[in-house]
Amino acid sequence: MAIECIHTMMPQPASNQESKEQEPPLVFDASVLRHQLHIPSQFIWPDEEKPCLDEPELLVPYIDLGGFLSGDPVAAMEASRLVGQACQKHGFFLVSNHGIDQNLISHAHFYMDHFFGLPLSHKQRAQRMPGEHCGYASSFTGRFSSKLPWKETLSFQYSAHKDSPPLVKDYMCNKMGKEFEQFGKVYQDYCEAMSNLSLGIMELIGMSLGVGKGFFKEFFEENSSIMRLNYYPPCQKPDLTLGTGPHCDPTSLTILHQDQVGGLQVCVDNQWHSIRPDLNAFVVNIGDTFMALSNGRYKSCLHRAVVNSETTRKSLAFFLCPRSDKVVCPPRELVDKLNPRLYPDFTWPMLLEFTQKHYRADMKTLEAFANWLQLKSN
Repeated sequence: MAIECIHTMMPQPASNQESKEQEPPLVFDASVLRHQLHIPSQFIWPDEEKPCLDEPELLVPYIDLGGFLSGDPVAAMEASRLVGQACQKHGFFLVSNHGIDQNLISHAHFYMDHFFGLPLSHKQRAQRMPGEHCGYASSFTGRFSSKLPWKETLSFQYSAHKDSPPLVKDYMCNKMGKEFEQFGKVYQDYCEAMSNLSLGIMELIGMSLGVGKGFFKEFFEENSSIMRLNYYPPCQKPDLTLGTGPHCDPTSLTILHQDQVGGLQVCVDNQWHSIRPDLNAFVVNIGDTFMALSNGRYKSCLHRAVVNSETTRKSLAFFLCPRSDKVVCPPRELVDKLNPRLYPDFTWPMLLEFTQKHYRADMKTLEAFANWLQLKSN
C-alpha cells in the first residue's frame, strides 16, 4: 500500500487537517484515562480502521551487521542484498549485532519511564506548540478533534553537524530545568549513536541500489533529525482505538527500538501483520523522503501501533532527516527512460511544514505533498 506514483492533481491544495471546535480541546491525561471503561469518542476510530489485536506475524528479515561493521566485504554484500530485497517489498527490516551499547538503550528506556511518570502539569513544561514538531504532546488533542491516537510523545531536534551545540541536552534543560541535564545527555548520546548507525545502513542501501556506498551516507552525514519517545498507556477498550493511526513516515529512515510489549503492525499486500519485539534488534523502515530520493525504487510502508488493556508500551524512534538545505533529488543512476522522475525536487523542511500545518500524515502523504507543490508552483 505504499505510494508508487503521482496521481491526478487535486483541484484544491491538499489538506486533511480538521477544523477545531470553539470549545477547549480535550486533555489526554494518561493517569486518568488508562482506567476509564468508557473512552472519549474522540479516541474511537471508524469501524473500517479499528484494529485487530491478533494479526499474523510478519517474517521480517534479520540483517546481521557484525561482519559489515568489522569491514568484511562479503558480509557487507550479503547485508546489502537483504536490505534491497526488504526495501523493494515492504520497506521494513531488523538489524542485529548493531554495535549500540546496551546500557545506553536501557538508560533511554529508564528515563522515558521517569518523564512520562511525571504529573501532566510537569510534562506540559515542554508542551509542543502548534505547528512545531518538538516538545511534549498528550495525544494530538490540540491539532485534531477525531481519530486521536492513544499515546503521549516527547520529541526533540538533533543535528549531526560537527559545529552543532548539544541540541537535545540544551532543549531539556531549557524546558524542564537543570535537573534534566542527565536526561538530556542520555538522549543526546542516543541520537548520536542512532545517527552513526543510520549512516552505516545508508551505506548498505547505496550498495543495494547500485550508486555506491558513499552516496547516501554523504547526503545524510550532517543530518538534522528527530528523536521521539512514544509512550502508549493501557486502554480499557483497545479494540476501539489506536496508539498510532495508519501512516507512512514522512522522514527518510526510521530506527525503532521497542520494549517487550508488542504493538507495531505493518500492512503488506493489504493485510496487517505484527512485528514481534526483540530487545536485541532495531526495526528499520524506509520513509517518504527516502522513497522520493530513490525515485520510488524503495517503498515507505503503511504501519500503525495498537494498544492493550494491561501494559504500557514504549518505543524509541529516531527519524533520519537530511540537512535543511539538501535538495531531495534522486541520483542520475536511478532515473532513465524506463524509470522517469516520479516526484519534484524538495527540501525536508518543506515536507515537514506540510505535515505539521497542512496534512495529517497517512498512506498518501508523499502523493498529496507532490500535488501540493505542483499547485503552489502554478
